[in-house]
Amino acid sequence: MFHFDPAYLLFVALPLLVITGLAHLWVKVSYARYSKVGNARGITGAEAAKYILHAEGLDNVRVEPVEGWLSDHYSPKELVLRLSPQNYSGTSIAAVGIAAHEAGHAIQHARRYAPLALRNIAVPMASIGSGFGYLVIVIGLAMSGGRNVITPLTLIGLGLIASVALFQIVNLPVEFDASRRALQVLPRLGILSGDENRAARNVLVAAAMTYVAATLAAIAELLYWAWRLGLLGGSRDSDSNRT
Repeated sequence: MFHFDPAYLLFVALPLLVITGLAHLWVKVSYARYSKVGNARGITGAEAAKYILHAEGLDNVRVEPVEGWLSDHYSPKELVLRLSPQNYSGTSIAAVGIAAHEAGHAIQHARRYAPLALRNIAVPMASIGSGFGYLVIVIGLAMSGGRNVITPLTLIGLGLIASVALFQIVNLPVEFDASRRALQVLPRLGILSGDENRAARNVLVAAAMTYVAATLAAIAELLYWAWRLGLLGGSRDSDSNRT
């Protein structure tokens, strides 16, 4: 039967839990700080997003509120930029910075930014991989009597996990570029001053670290299972990998 490997807990789960926890804490602290600082012009996040979209000739993109804390996102299929309540109507530097970041995604879509297109293609498989990749591998190992052997089922599971890692890797330049575009357009359009833009940068950098943490987690998961199946020097059928 399949046995849990304590090496996974010690070298993958716990370290990544710390890394992702720190990244999310950084976002919370940074957002909490700058969500209390209003921008000098009193522009809301929604107004900033509409201003940027209009300046880029993207008047076909709607800006709507959406429920949830920091649930902001851009939907390329619907041509809708959705902002969480605190960023839609808020006039803080954090709200404007995040709204501009999401507008950056809309600009990417309109300009046919290649990594964004790749990310959109990878989304369906990554969604399946995140939900079923580990389950398929565990079932495959259990069916082999708990031995770390390569079977068609374990390979399928590994491929699903790889799709998640690929999505996260592709997602990094998409998120970094959206922030870059935001930080360029905000002072250029006079929405934020230089000091305010630097504050917005702090918020967006903190948010970017959550994507870095997610990428590290996905890569670590992929490497662990590849090692466990013997593809990276691990033993395919060894009791050393079992408890």
